[in-house]
Amino acid sequence: MSVVYVVAIITTRAGKRKEVLEIFKQNVPNVLAEEGCIEYVPTIDMQDAGAVQTQFGGDTFAVIEKWESLDHLKAHMVAPHMAAYANQVKDMLVDRVIHVSTPV
Repeated sequence: MSVVYVVAIITTRAGKRKEVLEIFKQNVPNVLAEEGCIEYVPTIDMQDAGAVQTQFGGDTFAVIEKWESLDHLKAHMVAPHMAAYANQVKDMLVDRVIHVSTPV
């Protein structure tokens, strides 16, 4: 099975990104300890990237993930620490879009 890449785009309620990111970062060590997790990092808009960049904006961040397989990703999605994270931030989120892809 092929490596799996995920780009999760998370939009928070106005002014809540910092708070959500703090909670998110507390959970990162749990995710990195999961079997099959290669990379799991929250990212925000880079400043001064120029015209090439389409910015997410001040209330949005993207999570870049890399997993050894789709089965590992599926296990991650039902992990207890992910349910706890989701419960902590649910009232602070506006939208969540998840893109799952594989190399060609």
